[in-house]
Amino acid sequence: MNVVVVCGLGRFGKSLALELMKADTEVLGIDASADAVQSVSGRLTHAVVADTTKEEAMRQLSVHEYSRAVVGIGSDIESSILTASVLVEMGIPNIWAKAISHSHARILTQIGVHHVTRPEHDMGARVAHLVRGRMMDYIEFEDGFAMVKTTPPAHIVGRRLSDSKVRQEYNVTVVAIKRPGEGFTYATAETIIRPGDTVIVSGLVRDTERFSEAS
Repeated sequence: MNVVVVCGLGRFGKSLALELMKADTEVLGIDASADAVQSVSGRLTHAVVADTTKEEAMRQLSVHEYSRAVVGIGSDIESSILTASVLVEMGIPNIWAKAISHSHARILTQIGVHHVTRPEHDMGARVAHLVRGRMMDYIEFEDGFAMVKTTPPAHIVGRRLSDSKVRQEYNVTVVAIKRPGEGFTYATAETIIRPGDTVIVSGLVRDTERFSEAS
């Protein structure tokens, strides 16, 4: 079934659930608070008041039949861990969970949660990268790999990418380029960087940082 179960309809869980609905994904939202459930009434496919830490209650809602679940509970760490444990015990193949600290994230991973996110920490790290240089946007993936939207350093403007030696000098790849008033297009070896261009580059975090900070 193309349904995501969201356990916990606080600020994070509610926002996630509503975004999933916008993306044409059905959502079963569950929260122990009637007020939280009422706040999304009519906006989710289903919204139910139930104790997500109790396996029996979750089975009554057929949560064990779904393939994707999110634990949006953050501030109540005990409820977060117990809910995640119930989902793991039921054999949900794809479980995401929010963590509010490194130790919380470690425990969630240890009990079998497949994807652990720390929204506040991740956003803080992302903004720190944006503040440091000419980065306009920044996405970090696993193993220290990132894609960055930035303005190119002045010394490569007016040159073909094949002549600029960006890959040799910075160990990054220019993936796409955007000219003022136009959309992004794939970059090639023949692409000439012009004043006002925006580029997307990929590479290790430290290398994309060095590229975005170059003058």
